[in-house]
Amino acid sequence: MLKKHFGGSSGVGNAPNLPARKELKTHSVENQPQARGGWDMWASDPAFQHYSAAAGADRDLLAEYGNMLGSEDMRISGRLANECRPELQLFDAGGRRLDQVNFHPAYHDLMRAGIGAGYSGIAWEGVRGGHATHAGMVYLTSQIEPGVCCPMTMTYAAVPALGADKSIHSEWAPALISREYDIRQIPVAEKKGATFGMAMTEKQGGSDVRANTTIALADGCGYRLRGHKWFCSAPMSDGFLTLAQAKGGLTCFLVPRWLPNERNSIEIQRLKNKLGNRSNASAEIEFSDAYAIRLGEEGNGVREILEMVHYTRFDTALAPAGLMRAALDHAGHWVSNRLAFNEKLSDRPLMRQVLADIVLDWEGTLALCMHVAGYFDRNGADERSYARLSVALAKFMGNKLCPNVVYEAMECLGGMGYVEDTPLPLLYREAPLNSIWEGSGNVICLDILRTLRRAPASAEILACELDKAIGHYTFYDEALSGHRKRFPSFPKESEARWFAENLALLLTASVLIRTAPSAIAESYLKTRLGDGRGRAYGSVGSFDIAAALSRIGIS
Repeated sequence: MLKKHFGGSSGVGNAPNLPARKELKTHSVENQPQARGGWDMWASDPAFQHYSAAAGADRDLLAEYGNMLGSEDMRISGRLANECRPELQLFDAGGRRLDQVNFHPAYHDLMRAGIGAGYSGIAWEGVRGGHATHAGMVYLTSQIEPGVCCPMTMTYAAVPALGADKSIHSEWAPALISREYDIRQIPVAEKKGATFGMAMTEKQGGSDVRANTTIALADGCGYRLRGHKWFCSAPMSDGFLTLAQAKGGLTCFLVPRWLPNERNSIEIQRLKNKLGNRSNASAEIEFSDAYAIRLGEEGNGVREILEMVHYTRFDTALAPAGLMRAALDHAGHWVSNRLAFNEKLSDRPLMRQVLADIVLDWEGTLALCMHVAGYFDRNGADERSYARLSVALAKFMGNKLCPNVVYEAMECLGGMGYVEDTPLPLLYREAPLNSIWEGSGNVICLDILRTLRRAPASAEILACELDKAIGHYTFYDEALSGHRKRFPSFPKESEARWFAENLALLLTASVLIRTAPSAIAESYLKTRLGDGRGRAYGSVGSFDIAAALSRIGIS
């Protein structure tokens, strides 16, 4: 059973509590929806159940994880982890460097739950549908507390990247795949489980990592790194992949956090004061002759680290679907339990139109992401190239939709949605993150063009996936034909976003036509591929509103 891995949480949610007082001296509290407590995230999400099955995920495991993660205890842990920020401790009392980050126990509860369920390891355990199951865990965890996803995602993504060196892989992979969450600050060889981070960008270059200036000097036993990193994700991790200039050019290195009997000389300068999640630490660091192990050949650094980036990009495509679902959950609960003008909000025609319109973008994003997850579980070279293409399309489209979806859900709550007592501010702050992390919109669009040029097989599979939906709906057939006429070959760079958005929209439509209930697929096509749509949610013609709202439990 999964519960043996999850450990204890605050226990507050299971404590017997008297209800809050509603009869106050000046007024009686009325028309305020009750706090939700916990709920089963799997049982309440039929769309997720459906697309998980289509992708080949382990539904039993996801059902247990969704039920556990949705409990009131875990939701309280998520809130505490967000409210109680990590603290940087640079020195001990005597002035010796520690360079460590300390976390609230609730953060560790969430990490223990995810790692115990297999978030970072199940894809590499050799089970059927491992990546699709991992995808489901990203989707669920993002709804509770998205900050903890970062270290677990990078741990998951590091495993294939370390495969470039068999000895490194054999030493590190067992700890990274482990379902034991071990926070001891000791070398990886002594740990029951380990986590992994990344430190790639520098001040002067950003996405242009070839402009990096960090130097790597061979010392006979390995390398010594000297330089800075502008963003180090999860600086409390046991190891990091990073880039530095060696004699042979830009090279990828593994930098262990802990050495035998000492801390490696990775000096944290400060923690980033980020817009988004507050539970996870991001830092600026300096390598002060830090010990490092080369991964791959000198000069092949970008190629080696991109293997890790490919898998972290997968998760940044999935997370927006979870954020959207969480926002819709809270909006749906509010409008179903709040009266306005003597009528339940969820019965008002305009509110139903807006929410149903939002649902279609969330479900389209989820369907596309789980379609991509299915290809991550395939081993053929052609399928892998299509996975690289389709994950970029999913990342681009889902992340462009997410902020406005969350905002509209916030507006459903009105002023309460703007208050930190509700989860909406956290979701809204988080909404832009996954578009920026692992390639902002422009970078992703250029990567899509690059993949299509360099891997013709990816284009062939994409064309096949699009063609599979032909003949069911005129809206789709005409839109696909129009796209191919507009872009008979590769677009100019200035048109890359238009090209990518059209492709992502068409691929989403194709997946829905083939896998979604017909009412959902038809509504998506009418409102996304037809004419006459406005720019705001709800500014659209007729479609099956009841079918869309049923996906979030509104009758």
